[in-house]
Amino acid sequence: MPRFTRLFPSSRLAAPERLPRDVHVLGVVAFFVMVGFGVVIPVLPVYVRSFGVGYLEVGAVVSAFAVMRLVANPFVGKLVDWAGERTILAAGIGIVAVSSALVGLADSYPMVLALRGVGGIGSAMFSVSAMTLLLGSTSPGMRGRAVGFYQGGFLIGGMAGPAVGGLLATISLTAPFFFYAATLTVAGVVGLLMLGPKVHTVPDPNTPVTSLRTVLTDSRFQAACLANLAQGWAAMGVRGALIPVLVVEVIHQKPAWTGIAFAIAALAQALALGPAGRFVDRVGRRPAIVASFAVGGALMFAMPFVTNIALLIVLLSAYGVAAAFMGTAPAASVGDAAGSRGGLPVAIFQGFSDVGAIVGPLAAGLLVDAYGFPAAFGSACVLMLIASVFALRMPRRTVPA
Repeated sequence: MPRFTRLFPSSRLAAPERLPRDVHVLGVVAFFVMVGFGVVIPVLPVYVRSFGVGYLEVGAVVSAFAVMRLVANPFVGKLVDWAGERTILAAGIGIVAVSSALVGLADSYPMVLALRGVGGIGSAMFSVSAMTLLLGSTSPGMRGRAVGFYQGGFLIGGMAGPAVGGLLATISLTAPFFFYAATLTVAGVVGLLMLGPKVHTVPDPNTPVTSLRTVLTDSRFQAACLANLAQGWAAMGVRGALIPVLVVEVIHQKPAWTGIAFAIAALAQALALGPAGRFVDRVGRRPAIVASFAVGGALMFAMPFVTNIALLIVLLSAYGVAAAFMGTAPAASVGDAAGSRGGLPVAIFQGFSDVGAIVGPLAAGLLVDAYGFPAAFGSACVLMLIASVFALRMPRRTVPA
């Protein structure tokens, strides 16, 4: 062993670098945020229908949250650069908490619609500031692992939330909204008490700040944004909107199987996040994006041709593994390209995902009506393959030394 260490001195330092405390705190915050969000989502359509409105109005409430997130993103990016990540994160969580509690007290449909829109603004404030802090507080060589840990908090919370929501719905349709406000309050308190006292710092004058124009023309940033658009379209527009219909109308299974399939796929994704983060940090962002989006596109193309639920679960689980790479590599690439200029680039990056989540369900629905399920799933496949090919423009060495 001594001879080996003389030949390879770096082996003495083989222990991996530890994630900063702020990353662990953000993972805990993400868990509490997503538990509450998962509690509300299954109940929201039923609650909105209780006001005597149609399904169009139900869809409008769901869309209002995403639309206001998209509208607010650029302004939030500037706010983060001005006031600091910690302040905007806490304010955003507070806005979503108050608006969610008021939704539970609302006495009319217009009030619910307006409050969900306000909640979307708060959600944008939280998500942009959290990701900006996450990328800014980690070294380039560990950003993949940091993003994976953070997304793990979301996934675990997302798996627990719907089950809790079902139990609360037996008590009252409004109970989940108050529970959501409570979990957000916990998340806000954790963030305020445990995040570093000053997370928004003035850049070192000896280190030049990358201009926004330079970031926007960086192939790493462009590839990340296109990948986020494809993932938002595939995950929300096709997977989230059409898999439940596919299970019932094509495979002829009970709706409960959709929840089982999604839970197993989420577990597969959660288990893959650790290896994905290490791969992204050690091998590179470029190969992770190229391979995962190519595999994800192929899996999307195959799903509408499945004839039994077991095979669909296998495909969804494999997609979950690919999604672990699709989530970590683009976010790490944004941190590499943006450097100390984080707020606005992160907001633009997340805006692409929001566009996919808003336009994707509408486009997928139109394609199913006009041409059938293969066309809708094919749209996601095409976007993901485009993202995979475009990522070939990234530098081969995509993990800064």
